[in-house]
Amino acid sequence: MPKINGNEIRPGNVLEHNGGLWAAVKVDHVKPGKGGAFAQVEMKNLRNGSKLNERFRSADKVEQVRLEQKDQQFLYESDGMLVFMDTETYEQIELPADLLGERRPFLQDGMTILVEFYDTEALHATLPQKVTCRIAETEPVVKGQTAANSFKPAILENGVKVMVPPFVGQDEDIVVNTETMEYYERA
Repeated sequence: MPKINGNEIRPGNVLEHNGGLWAAVKVDHVKPGKGGAFAQVEMKNLRNGSKLNERFRSADKVEQVRLEQKDQQFLYESDGMLVFMDTETYEQIELPADLLGERRPFLQDGMTILVEFYDTEALHATLPQKVTCRIAETEPVVKGQTAANSFKPAILENGVKVMVPPFVGQDEDIVVNTETMEYYERA
């Protein structure tokens, strides 16, 4: 694995540090008036989600890890495990449902997601940025209610609550941004 200097760490880099895999979330380069410069790095553990703040001087060497990204197609769920198929090799793998976290309800049959692997261990999964969902229940459309920033609550068929504009009614399809978990547009 390539080693990089402590001052070369950037947000988004994946590092092997203290026997764990860490993603650099925030990096501040500090040049104090006395002493050498260093990088103050806020890191998040990719396996258990814990956070860590570390200082790296430019002389410190850190192992940078490259994660392999693969497209995986969702097939079905069984006993809390999600079964995916590699779109290139057609191999099937099982991943824990909590890998997707709070975005799990947006996973739909046949959807292709991006999974990042370290060797054979799946560390992170990313859904498509926009997903089409149907509104299961919301307040009825009120004629003439066109205030610029007024939104009303709606419950989607997958059970997720989102705020939608007043002109969107029940049983309509909408596009939801899976990163912010907010209404994006009508489908």
